[in-house]
Amino acid sequence: MSWLLILLYCFTLPHSMSISSSIKNNPGLKKFVHRMLIPKGEARPRGWVIMFINPFVHTRGKGSHIRRHTRMDVLPFNQFVLGDRSVIEDFSTINNGVGNVVIGNDTLVGMANVIIGPVTIGNNVILAQNIVISGLNHEYKDPARPIRNQDVTTAPIIIEDDCWIAANSVITAGVTIGKHSVVAAGSVVTKNVPAYTIVAGNPAKAIRYYDGATKEWVRVTE
Repeated sequence: MSWLLILLYCFTLPHSMSISSSIKNNPGLKKFVHRMLIPKGEARPRGWVIMFINPFVHTRGKGSHIRRHTRMDVLPFNQFVLGDRSVIEDFSTINNGVGNVVIGNDTLVGMANVIIGPVTIGNNVILAQNIVISGLNHEYKDPARPIRNQDVTTAPIIIEDDCWIAANSVITAGVTIGKHSVVAAGSVVTKNVPAYTIVAGNPAKAIRYYDGATKEWVRVTE
């Protein structure tokens, strides 16, 4: 019955106030709702949230697919959007617990990807296999406290249209990858990538860029 009480409260809020902001601005209510949605110490939502709430608050585009063995740690207080004809392959994990996850149209999330919000992925993006894209970081500065008990910080990741992120890459919090760029396999991207650029390495550096004047991909020279 707990979920019914939450829904009753949410739907009786004043129309001028969003459900999300009302909960976030009330610490006691926020703690109560969080515990009803997620078991203590876990990231996966309770079964009733998956079955009765998420289908009505999250957006799935026409022709989109989430494969059977994908782990969807998505909650109703943040956005999850999957665009038209986009696919999330098996063994991936999607988590919007600390920030929205928005995926555009005609985008492929390959096998065994991990996407932790806040993350926005554009249209016609290819994510290969075993990629980690996380807008979350853990605080560590207080040596007297376990890191797991310290705060988390977030910084949005943006992957613009037409990008290709190759296998085993890591995209760190706060990074923007510009349109039609390529991240080579095994790269760790810690800084913004300009549009029409190929990056590689750890940390990733530009190795080629598209020259609009010559209409060629030009090698970056040191």
